[in-house]
Amino acid sequence: MRDVARQAGVSVATVSRVFNESGPVGEETRQRIMRTAGALRYVPNGTARSLTTNTTETVGVLLPNLYGEFYSEVIRGVEGAVRARRYHTLLSSVHDGPEELVAALRTLVGRVDGLVVMSPDIAADVIEANLPEGLPVVLLGAAVPGHAAVTIDNEAGAAAMVAHLAGLGHRRIAHVAGGPGNADAQARLAGYRRAVAEAGLDADPALVVDGDFTESSGHAAARALLDLSDRPTAVFAANDSMAIGALRAVREAGLDVPTDVALAGFDDIPVAEYVTPALTSVHVPIHELGARAVEAVLDAMLDGLDGAAATSTTLPTRLVVRESCGAGG
Repeated sequence: MRDVARQAGVSVATVSRVFNESGPVGEETRQRIMRTAGALRYVPNGTARSLTTNTTETVGVLLPNLYGEFYSEVIRGVEGAVRARRYHTLLSSVHDGPEELVAALRTLVGRVDGLVVMSPDIAADVIEANLPEGLPVVLLGAAVPGHAAVTIDNEAGAAAMVAHLAGLGHRRIAHVAGGPGNADAQARLAGYRRAVAEAGLDADPALVVDGDFTESSGHAAARALLDLSDRPTAVFAANDSMAIGALRAVREAGLDVPTDVALAGFDDIPVAEYVTPALTSVHVPIHELGARAVEAVLDAMLDGLDGAAATSTTLPTRLVVRESCGAGG
């Protein structure tokens, strides 16, 4: 920095103001400093700045997976919100359960000023045991007492989809669930069961088959459902990836969607409208989900709040009716 200041004919403090954006500097002077820094290949030392300011200007984001369009859209929302506030993102993922979650949380300590966590295994005692008190933490998709969260109204969305299918005349509506360890999956299953009961539909336990949110699990679940002696006339999958897997299984069975089996998903990922037939789905504002979580944690960071004091938000869902349920245009 001293070399840049000397060659540009300014003070070290002026160079510091330019790179830290911490005070007014004339445009001609700023441009001269930037040209000089480029010629000298000077890059500000982020670690040194962090030691001086006691901040990293970085938001940590911990996701359970980085595969598929859902997480791509979450990350896109995260990145847009972080860039808009001139911060940086440190992204990590967890695949193998509680031990890996704890390891990932501990790895992020000291490297971020706030944290967004999306994990079906997160609990209050895990947060309190592995993160320093006062670190702003906002949970994504799972509500934990005492901590801010951005969640989706999963139960209402699932119930609305079942009611829609029932309104089309279906009495045996199957559900491909997302698995017992996932909060979103359980809320969607609860919405399915509530709507089945309210509509007086067949509540045959064989109509609920577990998947794991992947296309292959949706394919396997649909094959099992189609093998039933009294097969369902509609299949509602807990996400679009499983619905797309189910679509292939229906075709392999020599059946047609929606003539023989109506099909619906959840999330409304971008590809949903481009499969054939276009997929009826419960729209989740996925991009906004990531953005709102980041905005909440940044607000908490800048206001000096911890996660408990940050704002919790539940985002609504809505039905997007397309051809796969037999009612689309």
